Amino acid sequence: MRTYGLELTFWICAGSVAYNYAGYPILLFVLSGMSQAKSDLEFLFRRKNRRFLPCAQAFPRVGVLLSAYNEEAVIEAKVSNTLALDYPADRMEIFVGLDAPTDSTPELLRRMEANRVRVVHFQERQGKLKVLCALARLTAAEILLITDANTALEPSCLRKLVRHFADPRVGAVSGEEVRVPVPGTDPGAESLYWKYESALKVMENRLDCSLGANGGVLAVRSSLFRPSRLSIVEDLEIPLAIRFQGYRVIYDPEAVATEEITPTLSGQFGRRVRVGSGDFQTLLGNLTYLDPRKGLPAFCYFSHRVLRWIGPFLLLIALFCSTAMIMRPVYAVLAAGQLAFYAAALLGFLRKQRGKRVHRAFSLPFQFCLMNLALFLGLLRYLTGRQALVWTSTPRTIRNEVG
Repeated sequence: MRTYGLELTFWICAGSVAYNYAGYPILLFVLSGMSQAKSDLEFLFRRKNRRFLPCAQAFPRVGVLLSAYNEEAVIEAKVSNTLALDYPADRMEIFVGLDAPTDSTPELLRRMEANRVRVVHFQERQGKLKVLCALARLTAAEILLITDANTALEPSCLRKLVRHFADPRVGAVSGEEVRVPVPGTDPGAESLYWKYESALKVMENRLDCSLGANGGVLAVRSSLFRPSRLSIVEDLEIPLAIRFQGYRVIYDPEAVATEEITPTLSGQFGRRVRVGSGDFQTLLGNLTYLDPRKGLPAFCYFSHRVLRWIGPFLLLIALFCSTAMIMRPVYAVLAAGQLAFYAAALLGFLRKQRGKRVHRAFSLPFQFCLMNLALFLGLLRYLTGRQALVWTSTPRTIRNEVG
């Protein structure tokens, strides 16, 4: 009976991980293909227009919101990039909230003398979301564009985001954030992971189940921007709340922005731990989102997000169970396979620590384990209350030559 319990636990945990990373994408592919076929048939037989309907107001007023802490390395390029957006100047307001910076960010903004930019100073650290909420109260714009200081927007990005709001059912639209490596860095399997995530977003969007967003390029209907809690990961909390209120959240891969990958391993890992802490804050603070009665969005939320977040614990339990049954040949092989995978990850880490390029054979295990370790530590940080709503930015650069 004890062995049976270990077997069952192992296959539940291993199967859940396999489903999250492989089974769910395959299921999404099938469902999104069926959805596309249904749309094609409706067009053929009903001639139903599938394209965007013209806006009653082609250029809704937009408030661009930017929270900035110590951004002296990128703030001038960011403001210039925003001012260069292909959008009527009289329909766009730009607000920069200075979150008590200790560097030269305020002086650089004053030196730019950009009349279209309104700078709001905060004497004490507030945190990104609190700054954004304060800025949102200063504008009567119909649409809010939330962006980051180190994110460069394509000139047409804003136009492509706001076109979706012609549909009153749309509450938020996320663009595509392309992550590019800094010269001299090794992106390893991280670029592959982001391509994988983008593919999932495209298929979820086709099923009207987009739930998250890219925090550097997120447009929100201002009447729905009402955060109920100060979240660590506002780019997840805000779209989730909007979607589960019954509004659509759109992912538009044509609305492109770029952000450079954090150049240091410690910076990448620290960011992942912070995001992981915020993921668990969102999960434990919104358990009603898992209610099966909420339909396909709840299913996608569980399959894509929740299983990913609890993955570290599923992996640990699977390893324990297979090791406990190591006297049985099949589980001895499975335990050896898991240990070999983790050994490859360790070798990748050691090469990275020595400043060497991570070999392709080690890159995927290394990035996979790094992500799961960050989630594990993120949960510990959240449960112990050690993750503050304010944090120090990683080293920043920005590219304006997007597109």
